[in-house]
Amino acid sequence: MKTVHLFTGFVFLVASICCVLATEEVDKDVVFIGKQPHQQHHDKMEHVALFNHFLDKFNKSYDTKEEYHRRLRIFRANLKKIQVLQETEQGTGIYGPTIFADMTSSEFKKHLGFKPSLARPGVSARIAQAVIPNITLPTEFDWRKHNAVTDVKNQGMCGSCWAFSTTGNIEGVYAVQKKELVSLSEQELVDCDKVDAGCNGGLMTNAFETIINKLGGGLEGEKDYPYKGSNKACTFDKTEIRAKISNYVNVSRDETDMAKFLVKNGPLAVALNANAMQFYFGGVSHPLKFLCKGGVNNLDHGVLIVGYGVHSYPLFTKTMPFWSIKNSWGGKWGEQGYYRLYRGDGSCGINDMVSSAIIE
Repeated sequence: MKTVHLFTGFVFLVASICCVLATEEVDKDVVFIGKQPHQQHHDKMEHVALFNHFLDKFNKSYDTKEEYHRRLRIFRANLKKIQVLQETEQGTGIYGPTIFADMTSSEFKKHLGFKPSLARPGVSARIAQAVIPNITLPTEFDWRKHNAVTDVKNQGMCGSCWAFSTTGNIEGVYAVQKKELVSLSEQELVDCDKVDAGCNGGLMTNAFETIINKLGGGLEGEKDYPYKGSNKACTFDKTEIRAKISNYVNVSRDETDMAKFLVKNGPLAVALNANAMQFYFGGVSHPLKFLCKGGVNNLDHGVLIVGYGVHSYPLFTKTMPFWSIKNSWGGKWGEQGYYRLYRGDGSCGINDMVSSAIIE
């Protein structure tokens, strides 16, 4: 009876949080997992039913029965990961079987691409440190409300997150400085940045360096050099540059300083540990440290911080600060392509590698 009471309490807690999140949609798949995790763990029939629903939802199919059963085994293993994330969640994050739920860890990594091993010590040592403005921060701020963020894009099965983080930052800084929002080319970086490795990974700071030293200081527009999602020959045309940068800086690891720089200058290029993102549905994600470690060597995904805010849930008379993060997995992932992550304790290494282009 004790186990039943504890479990019932957990379900009530999750249900209560879901009710309080008035602006957050919770998928029925998450509710299915949240209701009976112990039964799902043991009941293969329910796993099969949930897996078939997952296949229908994402229009997935496999060529053979063997592949179907292999993917089902992977799906079951991922349900256990989802359960651990949900039961240990410190915020209001909701996790469930996203489009990545039938993928192994190595397959999922193809949708990432931040590669710390590509850092060049000599270059890193000479990157200027950002000057943090002396301003009073508003309670919340979001560059989407100021026409400085383009639509959510999709990197596909190409480890080019670093390119999307780079273009997102330059798009934002350019919009702030020039009062014009232009969608810029990730494919130019994938093809022409030879310091990085295209679909096999890269770093935003390497990309900034390449743009300044090898690409005439700028990027072509998305329409002129469209995204292909694979490594191609470089066809960069200097005469088609739409936005130029003059320099780039590293930004302080202090999250208050990060917010100040963002408000004054534009969205931030950052890296994080994407472990919790694989199964993220919505809410303010705040995984336990051991499930989403920080530190440069644990970072594997480049994203864009576009703003910050504070989530309130009156039931517990508490507030929860968060970062609003633009991802590059399309608009059907997360909160219309966005991820909210707890702000203030370096969750998932969000403050370990922060940088921005400078436009003069």
